[in-house]
Amino acid sequence: MASLERRNQKFRVVFMYEGRKYGYSLKTNSQQDAEALIGGVEKILMRIEQKLLAVPAGVDIVSFVRNDGQVEQKAKPQPERLTLAKLRDAYIEAHALGAMEENSLATVKMHLRHFTNSLGERFHLQDLAFDDLQRHIATRSQKKYRGNKLSPVTLRKEMASFRAMWNWGVDAGKLNGNFPSRGLKYPKHDEKPVFMTRPEIERKITADMTAEEKSELWECLYLQASEIVEFLDYIKGHAAHPWIHPFVCFAAHTGTRRSEILRALISDVDFAGMAVVIREKKRSRKQRTTRRVPLTPFLAEVLRGWLKNHPGGRHLFCHANEIFRSKKRSKTTGHGKGRPTSEKGRLSAAKKRELPALAALTRDELHDHFRRTVAESKWKVLRGEWHCRLLVLDLG
Repeated sequence: MASLERRNQKFRVVFMYEGRKYGYSLKTNSQQDAEALIGGVEKILMRIEQKLLAVPAGVDIVSFVRNDGQVEQKAKPQPERLTLAKLRDAYIEAHALGAMEENSLATVKMHLRHFTNSLGERFHLQDLAFDDLQRHIATRSQKKYRGNKLSPVTLRKEMASFRAMWNWGVDAGKLNGNFPSRGLKYPKHDEKPVFMTRPEIERKITADMTAEEKSELWECLYLQASEIVEFLDYIKGHAAHPWIHPFVCFAAHTGTRRSEILRALISDVDFAGMAVVIREKKRSRKQRTTRRVPLTPFLAEVLRGWLKNHPGGRHLFCHANEIFRSKKRSKTTGHGKGRPTSEKGRLSAAKKRELPALAALTRDELHDHFRRTVAESKWKVLRGEWHCRLLVLDLG
Protein backbone atom coordinates (compact mmCIF):
# COMPACT_ATOMS: atom_id res chain seq x y z
CA MET A 1 0.00 0.00 0.00
CA ALA A 2 2.90 2.35 0.71
CA SER A 3 6.61 2.15 -0.06
CA LEU A 4 9.80 4.06 0.63
CA GLU A 5 11.93 5.98 -1.81
CA ARG A 6 15.27 7.63 -1.23
CA ARG A 7 15.84 11.03 -2.72
CA ASN A 8 18.70 13.41 -1.94
CA GLN A 9 19.79 11.22 0.99
CA LYS A 10 16.28 11.54 2.54
CA PHE A 11 13.52 8.96 2.66
CA ARG A 12 10.06 9.71 1.35
CA VAL A 13 6.87 7.67 1.41
CA VAL A 14 4.78 7.08 -1.70
CA PHE A 15 1.30 5.58 -1.96
CA MET A 16 -1.62 5.20 -4.35
CA TYR A 17 -5.02 6.80 -3.69
CA GLU A 18 -7.95 6.66 -6.10
CA GLY A 19 -5.63 5.68 -8.98
CA ARG A 20 -3.09 8.43 -8.42
CA LYS A 21 0.36 8.39 -6.89
CA TYR A 22 1.11 10.64 -3.95
CA GLY A 23 4.16 11.09 -1.79
CA TYR A 24 5.90 13.32 0.73
CA SER A 25 9.25 13.51 2.48
CA LEU A 26 9.71 11.85 5.86
CA LYS A 27 12.59 14.25 6.55
CA THR A 28 14.92 11.53 7.80
CA ASN A 29 17.92 9.67 6.37
CA SER A 30 17.54 6.79 8.82
CA GLN A 31 15.98 3.72 7.25
CA GLN A 32 14.90 2.43 10.65
CA ASP A 33 13.01 5.65 11.40
CA ALA A 34 11.53 5.69 7.90
CA GLU A 35 10.22 2.13 8.24
CA ALA A 36 8.62 3.02 11.56
CA LEU A 37 6.87 6.01 10.00
CA ILE A 38 5.62 4.13 6.96
CA GLY A 39 3.82 1.71 9.26
CA GLY A 40 1.59 4.56 10.46
CA VAL A 41 0.91 5.63 6.86
CA GLU A 42 -0.16 2.10 5.89
CA LYS A 43 -2.48 1.96 8.88
CA ILE A 44 -4.26 5.19 7.82
CA LEU A 45 -4.56 4.02 4.21
CA MET A 46 -6.00 0.67 5.34
CA ARG A 47 -8.66 2.36 7.46
CA ILE A 48 -9.58 4.58 4.53
CA GLU A 49 -9.86 1.54 2.24
CA GLN A 50 -12.06 -0.26 4.79
CA LYS A 51 -14.22 2.89 5.05
CA LEU A 52 -13.45 3.15 8.73
CA LEU A 53 -12.04 6.60 8.07
CA ALA A 54 -13.36 9.13 5.57
CA VAL A 55 -11.34 11.85 3.90
CA PRO A 56 -13.37 15.07 4.27
CA ALA A 57 -14.35 16.78 1.04
CA GLY A 58 -11.84 19.32 -0.12
CA VAL A 59 -9.08 18.01 2.19
CA ASP A 60 -5.72 17.22 0.62
CA ILE A 61 -4.99 13.45 0.97
CA VAL A 62 -1.29 14.05 1.63
CA SER A 63 -2.06 16.45 4.47
CA PHE A 64 -4.69 14.06 5.83
CA VAL A 65 -2.28 11.09 5.90
CA ARG A 66 0.63 13.16 7.18
CA ASN A 67 -1.54 14.28 10.14
CA ASP A 68 -2.52 10.71 11.13
CA GLY A 69 -6.01 10.95 9.65
CA GLN A 70 -6.76 14.36 11.19
CA VAL A 71 -7.83 17.47 9.34
CA GLU A 72 -5.04 20.00 9.48
CA GLN A 73 -6.23 23.01 11.37
CA LYS A 74 -5.14 26.27 9.88
CA ALA A 75 -3.68 28.61 12.40
CA LYS A 76 -6.16 31.35 13.17
CA PRO A 77 -4.77 34.78 12.42
CA GLN A 78 -4.00 36.67 15.58
CA PRO A 79 -6.35 39.62 16.02
CA GLU A 80 -4.74 42.99 15.60
CA ARG A 81 -3.76 44.33 18.99
CA LEU A 82 -5.77 47.35 20.06
CA THR A 83 -3.61 50.40 20.64
CA LEU A 84 -4.45 53.40 22.78
CA ALA A 85 -4.55 55.63 19.69
CA LYS A 86 -7.05 53.39 17.88
CA LEU A 87 -9.47 53.11 20.78
CA ARG A 88 -9.13 56.83 21.52
CA ASP A 89 -9.99 57.77 17.93
CA ALA A 90 -12.92 55.33 17.80
CA TYR A 91 -14.27 56.57 21.14
CA ILE A 92 -14.06 60.24 20.15
CA GLU A 93 -15.65 59.55 16.76
CA ALA A 94 -18.56 57.73 18.39
CA HIS A 95 -19.22 60.60 20.80
CA ALA A 96 -18.65 63.45 18.34
CA LEU A 97 -22.09 63.04 16.76
CA GLY A 98 -23.96 64.70 19.61
CA ALA A 99 -23.73 61.97 22.25
CA MET A 100 -21.51 64.25 24.35
CA GLU A 101 -21.60 68.00 24.76
CA GLU A 102 -18.93 69.79 22.74
CA ASN A 103 -17.26 71.29 25.80
CA SER A 104 -17.23 67.93 27.58
CA LEU A 105 -15.81 66.22 24.51
CA ALA A 106 -13.03 68.80 24.31
CA THR A 107 -12.17 68.05 27.94
CA VAL A 108 -12.14 64.30 27.27
CA LYS A 109 -9.82 64.81 24.30
CA MET A 110 -7.46 66.76 26.53
CA HIS A 111 -7.52 64.07 29.25
CA LEU A 112 -6.86 61.27 26.75
CA ARG A 113 -4.06 63.31 25.19
CA HIS A 114 -2.30 63.30 28.56
CA PHE A 115 -2.57 59.50 28.73
CA THR A 116 -1.27 59.24 25.17
CA ASN A 117 1.75 61.34 26.14
CA SER A 118 2.29 59.14 29.19
CA LEU A 119 1.74 55.67 27.71
CA GLY A 120 2.34 56.25 24.00
CA GLU A 121 -0.01 55.96 21.03
CA ARG A 122 1.09 52.39 20.30
CA PHE A 123 0.50 51.16 23.83
CA HIS A 124 -1.45 47.87 23.74
CA LEU A 125 -4.49 48.55 25.87
CA GLN A 126 -5.21 44.92 26.70
CA ASP A 127 -1.85 44.92 28.51
CA LEU A 128 -2.85 47.88 30.68
CA ALA A 129 -1.94 47.21 34.30
CA PHE A 130 -2.32 48.91 37.66
CA ASP A 131 1.35 49.96 37.61
CA ASP A 132 0.87 51.82 34.30
CA LEU A 133 -1.87 53.94 35.80
CA GLN A 134 0.03 54.58 39.03
CA ARG A 135 3.07 55.75 37.03
CA HIS A 136 0.83 58.09 35.06
CA ILE A 137 -0.45 59.63 38.30
CA ALA A 138 3.09 60.02 39.62
CA THR A 139 4.22 61.74 36.42
CA ARG A 140 1.23 64.00 36.04
CA SER A 141 1.22 65.03 39.69
CA GLN A 142 4.58 66.77 39.11
CA LYS A 143 3.24 68.88 36.24
CA LYS A 144 2.34 72.49 36.90
CA TYR A 145 -0.52 74.60 35.63
CA ARG A 146 -0.51 78.33 36.27
CA GLY A 147 2.39 77.86 38.64
CA ASN A 148 0.75 75.16 40.77
CA LYS A 149 1.02 71.39 40.66
CA LEU A 150 -2.00 69.61 39.26
CA SER A 151 -4.58 68.90 41.92
CA PRO A 152 -5.70 65.35 42.77
CA VAL A 153 -9.18 66.42 41.63
CA THR A 154 -7.81 67.04 38.13
CA LEU A 155 -5.96 63.72 38.16
CA ARG A 156 -9.12 61.86 39.19
CA LYS A 157 -11.08 63.54 36.39
CA GLU A 158 -8.46 62.44 33.88
CA MET A 159 -8.66 58.88 35.20
CA ALA A 160 -12.46 58.98 34.99
CA SER A 161 -12.25 59.92 31.29
CA PHE A 162 -9.83 57.06 30.64
CA ARG A 163 -12.06 54.62 32.54
CA ALA A 164 -15.10 55.72 30.52
CA MET A 165 -13.21 55.05 27.28
CA TRP A 166 -12.10 51.63 28.56
CA ASN A 167 -15.64 50.63 29.56
CA TRP A 168 -16.92 51.76 26.17
CA GLY A 169 -14.27 49.55 24.55
CA VAL A 170 -15.40 46.58 26.66
CA ASP A 171 -19.05 47.13 25.73
CA ALA A 172 -18.04 47.37 22.06
CA GLY A 173 -16.20 44.03 22.27
CA LYS A 174 -12.81 45.62 21.69
CA LEU A 175 -11.42 44.93 25.18
CA ASN A 176 -11.83 42.41 27.97
CA GLY A 177 -11.67 42.79 31.71
CA ASN A 178 -12.19 45.47 34.31
CA PHE A 179 -10.34 48.76 34.30
CA PRO A 180 -7.33 48.17 36.64
CA SER A 181 -7.75 51.28 38.78
CA ARG A 182 -8.77 49.72 42.09
CA GLY A 183 -6.43 50.90 44.84
CA LEU A 184 -4.75 53.76 42.95
CA LYS A 185 -3.16 56.33 45.24
CA TYR A 186 -3.44 60.06 44.61
CA PRO A 187 -1.55 62.88 46.32
CA LYS A 188 -3.27 64.55 49.23
CA HIS A 189 -4.61 68.03 48.65
CA ASP A 190 -5.71 70.96 50.74
CA GLU A 191 -9.38 71.60 51.13
CA LYS A 192 -10.53 74.57 49.07
CA PRO A 193 -11.56 77.68 51.03
CA VAL A 194 -15.28 78.35 51.26
CA PHE A 195 -16.94 80.93 49.01
CA MET A 196 -16.31 84.44 50.28
CA THR A 197 -17.34 87.98 49.52
CA ARG A 198 -14.86 90.53 48.21
CA PRO A 199 -14.40 92.23 51.63
CA GLU A 200 -13.71 88.83 53.24
CA ILE A 201 -11.07 87.98 50.65
CA GLU A 202 -9.44 91.41 50.89
CA ARG A 203 -9.15 91.00 54.67
CA LYS A 204 -7.41 87.65 54.22
CA ILE A 205 -4.88 88.83 51.65
CA THR A 206 -1.56 89.87 53.18
CA ALA A 207 1.52 91.47 51.66
CA ASP A 208 3.67 88.35 52.06
CA MET A 209 1.25 86.12 50.13
CA THR A 210 2.40 84.68 46.81
CA ALA A 211 0.50 85.36 43.61
CA GLU A 212 -0.70 81.76 43.62
CA GLU A 213 -2.08 82.06 47.16
CA LYS A 214 -3.92 85.26 46.26
CA SER A 215 -5.30 83.67 43.12
CA GLU A 216 -6.60 80.73 45.16
CA LEU A 217 -8.55 83.12 47.36
CA TRP A 218 -10.03 84.98 44.41
CA GLU A 219 -11.21 81.63 43.07
CA CYS A 220 -13.65 81.63 46.00
CA LEU A 221 -15.20 84.99 45.21
CA TYR A 222 -18.93 85.30 44.77
CA LEU A 223 -20.83 88.53 44.14
CA GLN A 224 -23.55 89.89 46.36
CA ALA A 225 -26.74 91.28 44.86
CA SER A 226 -25.61 94.91 45.09
CA GLU A 227 -22.27 94.03 43.51
CA ILE A 228 -23.98 92.29 40.62
CA VAL A 229 -25.97 95.43 39.88
CA GLU A 230 -22.70 97.41 39.87
CA PHE A 231 -20.99 94.75 37.77
CA LEU A 232 -23.73 94.72 35.13
CA ASP A 233 -23.62 98.53 34.94
CA TYR A 234 -19.88 98.36 34.35
CA ILE A 235 -20.30 95.77 31.59
CA LYS A 236 -22.96 97.91 29.92
CA GLY A 237 -20.70 100.93 29.88
CA HIS A 238 -17.50 99.19 28.74
CA ALA A 239 -18.55 96.33 26.44
CA ALA A 240 -17.13 96.57 22.94
CA HIS A 241 -19.99 94.56 21.38
CA PRO A 242 -23.74 94.87 21.93
CA TRP A 243 -24.24 91.19 22.86
CA ILE A 244 -21.86 91.20 25.83
CA HIS A 245 -24.11 93.05 28.30
CA PRO A 246 -27.30 91.02 27.60
CA PHE A 247 -25.26 87.80 27.69
CA VAL A 248 -23.87 88.59 31.16
CA CYS A 249 -27.30 89.73 32.35
CA PHE A 250 -28.75 86.41 31.15
CA ALA A 251 -26.14 84.50 33.16
CA ALA A 252 -26.72 86.62 36.26
CA HIS A 253 -30.51 86.45 36.22
CA THR A 254 -31.01 82.79 35.24
CA GLY A 255 -28.01 80.96 36.71
CA THR A 256 -27.60 78.96 33.51
CA ARG A 257 -24.34 77.46 32.31
CA ARG A 258 -22.23 79.24 29.73
CA SER A 259 -22.75 76.45 27.20
CA GLU A 260 -26.52 76.56 27.74
CA ILE A 261 -26.61 80.28 26.99
CA LEU A 262 -24.55 79.75 23.85
CA ARG A 263 -27.18 77.24 22.62
CA ALA A 264 -30.16 79.48 23.35
CA LEU A 265 -32.43 80.41 20.43
CA ILE A 266 -34.56 83.52 20.01
CA SER A 267 -37.63 81.29 19.95
CA ASP A 268 -36.73 79.99 23.44
CA VAL A 269 -37.61 83.36 24.98
CA ASP A 270 -41.29 83.68 25.93
CA PHE A 271 -41.96 87.28 26.92
CA ALA A 272 -45.69 86.67 27.32
CA GLY A 273 -45.08 83.82 29.76
CA MET A 274 -42.01 85.55 31.27
CA ALA A 275 -39.90 82.42 30.93
CA VAL A 276 -37.07 81.06 28.82
CA VAL A 277 -36.41 77.49 27.72
CA ILE A 278 -32.93 76.23 28.61
CA ARG A 279 -31.54 73.52 26.33
CA GLU A 280 -29.70 71.02 28.52
CA LYS A 281 -27.12 68.40 27.64
CA LYS A 282 -25.87 67.14 30.98
CA ARG A 283 -29.04 65.95 32.71
CA SER A 284 -29.53 62.93 30.47
CA ARG A 285 -27.18 60.94 28.26
CA LYS A 286 -30.00 59.42 26.22
CA GLN A 287 -32.01 62.44 25.12
CA ARG A 288 -31.87 66.21 24.86
CA THR A 289 -33.76 67.76 27.75
CA THR A 290 -34.98 71.26 28.55
CA ARG A 291 -36.13 73.23 31.55
CA ARG A 292 -38.01 76.50 31.91
CA VAL A 293 -36.48 79.35 33.87
CA PRO A 294 -38.40 82.49 34.89
CA LEU A 295 -37.48 85.80 33.26
CA THR A 296 -36.99 88.64 35.71
CA PRO A 297 -38.49 91.97 34.58
CA PHE A 298 -34.97 93.40 34.34
CA LEU A 299 -33.71 90.60 32.09
CA ALA A 300 -36.84 90.78 29.92
CA GLU A 301 -36.24 94.49 29.34
CA VAL A 302 -32.57 93.90 28.50
CA LEU A 303 -33.41 91.12 26.03
CA ARG A 304 -36.10 93.21 24.33
CA GLY A 305 -33.55 95.96 23.78
CA TRP A 306 -30.98 93.48 22.44
CA LEU A 307 -33.41 91.85 20.05
CA LYS A 308 -34.24 95.23 18.50
CA ASN A 309 -30.61 95.40 17.32
CA HIS A 310 -30.04 91.66 16.87
CA PRO A 311 -27.81 91.01 13.82
CA GLY A 312 -30.01 88.17 12.59
CA GLY A 313 -30.05 84.39 12.68
CA ARG A 314 -31.86 82.05 15.02
CA HIS A 315 -29.44 82.06 17.97
CA LEU A 316 -30.15 84.42 20.83
CA PHE A 317 -26.54 85.57 21.06
CA CYS A 318 -24.30 85.95 18.03
CA HIS A 319 -21.81 88.26 16.34
CA ALA A 320 -22.59 90.28 13.24
CA ASN A 321 -21.22 88.92 9.97
CA GLU A 322 -18.71 91.72 9.70
CA ILE A 323 -16.77 93.31 12.56
CA PHE A 324 -14.12 95.95 11.98
CA ARG A 325 -10.56 94.69 12.56
CA SER A 326 -11.80 91.27 13.67
CA LYS A 327 -9.49 88.33 12.98
CA LYS A 328 -12.42 86.22 11.80
CA ARG A 329 -15.18 88.65 10.76
CA SER A 330 -13.52 91.39 8.74
CA LYS A 331 -13.84 91.74 4.96
CA THR A 332 -10.14 91.21 4.34
CA THR A 333 -7.17 89.35 5.76
CA GLY A 334 -3.41 89.77 5.45
CA HIS A 335 -2.97 92.73 7.77
CA GLY A 336 -0.32 91.03 9.91
CA LYS A 337 3.12 92.13 11.01
CA GLY A 338 5.50 93.38 8.37
CA ARG A 339 2.74 94.94 6.26
CA PRO A 340 3.49 98.09 4.23
CA THR A 341 3.18 101.41 6.05
CA SER A 342 1.30 103.29 3.35
CA GLU A 343 -2.47 102.93 3.04
CA LYS A 344 -2.16 101.89 -0.58
CA GLY A 345 0.45 99.28 0.30
CA ARG A 346 -1.64 97.88 3.16
CA LEU A 347 -4.69 97.55 0.92
CA SER A 348 -2.66 95.84 -1.82
CA ALA A 349 -1.42 93.21 0.66
CA ALA A 350 -4.90 92.48 2.00
CA LYS A 351 -7.04 89.71 0.57
CA LYS A 352 -10.82 89.51 0.46
CA ARG A 353 -12.40 86.55 2.15
CA GLU A 354 -15.80 85.04 2.74
CA LEU A 355 -17.29 86.20 6.02
CA PRO A 356 -18.54 83.58 8.47
CA ALA A 357 -22.28 83.00 8.59
CA LEU A 358 -24.44 84.23 11.42
CA ALA A 359 -24.12 81.54 14.05
CA ALA A 360 -23.95 81.11 17.79
CA LEU A 361 -21.02 82.61 19.63
CA THR A 362 -18.19 80.23 20.37
CA ARG A 363 -16.77 79.59 23.81
CA ASP A 364 -13.46 81.20 22.79
CA GLU A 365 -15.17 84.32 21.45
CA LEU A 366 -17.10 84.68 24.67
CA HIS A 367 -14.05 84.19 26.87
CA ASP A 368 -11.91 86.58 24.85
CA HIS A 369 -14.42 89.45 24.74
CA PHE A 370 -15.41 89.05 28.38
CA ARG A 371 -11.76 89.19 29.50
CA ARG A 372 -11.14 92.25 27.35
CA THR A 373 -14.14 93.97 28.89
CA VAL A 374 -13.05 93.48 32.52
CA ALA A 375 -9.27 93.57 31.98
CA GLU A 376 -8.76 97.06 33.45
CA SER A 377 -11.33 96.84 36.24
CA LYS A 378 -11.73 95.39 39.69
CA TRP A 379 -13.85 92.66 38.11
CA LYS A 380 -10.86 91.01 36.45
CA VAL A 381 -10.51 88.75 39.51
CA LEU A 382 -13.70 86.86 38.62
CA ARG A 383 -13.00 83.18 37.99
CA GLY A 384 -14.84 79.93 37.42
CA GLU A 385 -18.21 78.97 35.97
CA TRP A 386 -20.55 81.84 35.19
CA HIS A 387 -23.57 80.27 36.82
CA CYS A 388 -21.64 79.86 40.09
CA ARG A 389 -20.29 83.41 40.31
CA LEU A 390 -23.15 85.45 38.83
CA LEU A 391 -26.23 83.73 40.24
CA VAL A 392 -28.86 86.19 41.46
CA LEU A 393 -31.73 84.86 43.55
CA ASP A 394 -33.32 88.01 44.94
CA LEU A 395 -33.29 90.50 42.08
CA GLY A 396 -36.69 91.26 40.67
